[in-house]
Amino acid sequence: MLKAFIVEDEPLARDELIYLLRRTKRVEVVGEAEAKDEALVHIGAVRPHVVFLDIQLAEESGLEIAQRLMELDAPPAIVFATAYDEYALKAFELNAVDYILKPFDEVRVHQTVERLNKQLVMRVPPNLRSPASRSSVPERQDRLAITVDERIVVLHVDHIIYIGFEEGKTVIVTKERHYKVSEPLTMLERKLLHPSIIRVHRAYLVNVDRIIEIEPWFHSTCQLKLQDGSQVPVSRTYMKDLKQILGF
Repeated sequence: MLKAFIVEDEPLARDELIYLLRRTKRVEVVGEAEAKDEALVHIGAVRPHVVFLDIQLAEESGLEIAQRLMELDAPPAIVFATAYDEYALKAFELNAVDYILKPFDEVRVHQTVERLNKQLVMRVPPNLRSPASRSSVPERQDRLAITVDERIVVLHVDHIIYIGFEEGKTVIVTKERHYKVSEPLTMLERKLLHPSIIRVHRAYLVNVDRIIEIEPWFHSTCQLKLQDGSQVPVSRTYMKDLKQILGF
């Protein structure tokens, strides 16, 4: 079951969202807060899978909270729940999983919960997934369509070396070139759903078939040396998964 934390300064909106989430019977609301400092303290303590976050709080910005959460070693998924649609682009730049508008629609909330559950399943190594969760995962995607300079470029997954969030941009690195795209890392991860592409860090996905060396690093983490000479860090959160997949 998904563990959710709600950050919302309007009591009626907060209660409505909690009610709709509980009606899905797939979400446990583990906490709520009205302001930034309170939210960050409690989120760090209860470690939810997802934070539903209002952008316009009383005298603060939910975007600031999202930026702070992204700095965590194991950041929760973020869903912006707000009355303002003009922040959608900024929200997805912060790797938000979804963006739902007030007044909340029950069908739309169900769709968000379904998307979150699929993302949570994909974080579990394939050999540890239950039969039920395996059956809910879409078929693997061998190609990825991206928009580059108003053109649609189709990449074969085998050609991808890694995908990263660098200098405020999502970058797809292939054997031939680097592509800068506007889509957030989480969206590309959901599109691919390919066993060779795994998350190793909040800012990186790598193709395990393109790893040539694993170098020990600080605090029981490591760096991956890839076929093009790039080095990608692995955070502690994903070390166990990487060891299980590569068998070291």
